[in-house]
Amino acid sequence: MKISYYPGCTLKTKAKNLDQAAIASLEALGVEVQEIDRWNCCGAVHSLTADDLIHQVGPVRNLVRAKEQGATRLVTLCSMCYNTLARANRIMKDDAVKRDTINRFMDEEIDYAGEVEVVHYLSFLQETIGWDALRAKVKVPLTALQIAPYYGCTLHRPAEVGIEPFGSFALMTGMLEALGATVKPFNAADKCCGSYQVLGAPTGANSAAAAILNLAAGAGIEALATSCPLCEYNLGKQQPQMLAAGKIEKNIPTYYFTQLLAVALGLDTEICHFELNDKISVELLQSKKCLAAA
Repeated sequence: MKISYYPGCTLKTKAKNLDQAAIASLEALGVEVQEIDRWNCCGAVHSLTADDLIHQVGPVRNLVRAKEQGATRLVTLCSMCYNTLARANRIMKDDAVKRDTINRFMDEEIDYAGEVEVVHYLSFLQETIGWDALRAKVKVPLTALQIAPYYGCTLHRPAEVGIEPFGSFALMTGMLEALGATVKPFNAADKCCGSYQVLGAPTGANSAAAAILNLAAGAGIEALATSCPLCEYNLGKQQPQMLAAGKIEKNIPTYYFTQLLAVALGLDTEICHFELNDKISVELLQSKKCLAAA
């Protein structure tokens, strides 16, 4: 089986611990990953206004690249990349006037009318691999790891492109349980981490992230799993500052869900790039006998 894959910018730099673990895991599950040629930035927050058509050109170009590759599905991983590509795809499918405007503007590209389905990695795992088949492939069960999925804003919103209904976390829950982890209820799983406000108002952004981490600690959650580099930055990499400022009660390890997938499949942990995580993330997995001690 072969799939077309869109990585996005951050996954090639600061979030390669999300990207490389994902690709290696799919290959271990018998899926050949073909990264689309000449991809560009998805557009991220610039495409949030649907009537600002110039900012839809970036994501649509990536969909054109997938169509040129002969793909019917384009799998992506970063929550924001998925959200941006999926919303642009709906415009090209459903709005003939906007579709015509964008296609005419991109006069050197082939016309695009929504022929490629944008699929999040979690949805692909559930629909194409299945949790039972995944469970059978696990070599290092994440036994006794008490973890919660953290979706943030962009995996549910807007509803028409959400990977599952608002308030449901069945996809990441199903994957984590298939890996042997214990999934804990978490009533802040869809709360905003502070998003890009960390750039202009770090105090306010840290307050949002701190509230989430304190709720997790109060619920007895040992760790959080996410699919978004920005969420990982706000919830994970900002923890030392929040702890020093007294905003959080304790450190809560954070992981990309693909890192946990790769560990459970018994893959070489070098592809997980745990050096990009806080050291407490590694220490927790070592304490659960999921990783060899350094």
